[in-house]
Amino acid sequence: MSGTENIVQALLLAFALVVITMPAFMRLLRRLGFGKRIRLEGPQSHLVKEGTPTMGGLLIIGVAGGVAMLVELLGGRFVDGSTFAPLATLALVGLLGAVDDYLNARTGQGIRVRQKLLWQTAVAGYAAFQIQQTYDIHHLLVPFVGSVEVAPILYVLFAAFAIIATSNSVNITDGLDGLAGGTLIFAFIGYMIIAAVNGQPNLAVLCALIIGALLGFLWFNVHPAQVFMGDAGSLALGATLAVVGLISDQILLLPLIGLIFVVETGSDLVQILNYRLTGRRIFRMAPLHHHFELAGWDEEKITVRFWIVGVLSAMLGVVVFVASRNFHA
Repeated sequence: MSGTENIVQALLLAFALVVITMPAFMRLLRRLGFGKRIRLEGPQSHLVKEGTPTMGGLLIIGVAGGVAMLVELLGGRFVDGSTFAPLATLALVGLLGAVDDYLNARTGQGIRVRQKLLWQTAVAGYAAFQIQQTYDIHHLLVPFVGSVEVAPILYVLFAAFAIIATSNSVNITDGLDGLAGGTLIFAFIGYMIIAAVNGQPNLAVLCALIIGALLGFLWFNVHPAQVFMGDAGSLALGATLAVVGLISDQILLLPLIGLIFVVETGSDLVQILNYRLTGRRIFRMAPLHHHFELAGWDEEKITVRFWIVGVLSAMLGVVVFVASRNFHA
């Protein structure tokens, strides 16, 4: 069976499993009382979303991770150096996000920021160390420049930072129906292509599993959303995206492939910094998608336009990857 067939089958299987099981999963979330608490300081139009089932990201993780482990148990030799770290990150950060979602649903308050950051740092540090040791990495691959030597400890620190930053960036982006899910799909498609070209078939198939599960989730998450991803999904999938970037040796393309996440986080940081320095706000509300909401844009328009940017940036990232390979060929 060709690598392309494996990728297509993995994507379709994950999509079908999520679409089939999500209705029952949503009923379970409602029965357990896992409804979204909407912040009063956010856009008033979001108050109607109060009580919508959250923690839908757990099903994405369960399907993608479950199929991967099933293939391994059936002798498929799927869990190798290219897939162990992403799967471990998906599970461990997903656990953190699920606890945060649970506390938010029960008390209206999630895990404290410092505690969350400590957990993320521990997981990111472990994943970064495991990647460096598995691949014996002493460099960063810079597009159109080539391999730049770095000390192992500096690589681990940089890799851990990339994982934490991407995890939180996706979490910040997850503020409109379908926004984070759609942009994650395009980013993972970019890295799926890169992994396939790199000769990392298992990593490409894992990306396909995540893409398929996200497409199934998006079936229920587009406006008006029937279920939210929650921190269980956004934190875990963001961290996993960064790990995939590290293992494919194309982490420096992540800001381009995941441009929407960078812009969303940047708008938040600029807003906070400028307000502290001048007492004035640059945007009506941060992150950027809320600014456009308060400017009168419909939620669907914002989401689709951000998707378009996400598609183009992911395509451009793949083009830079291919052009860089040809440049050094």
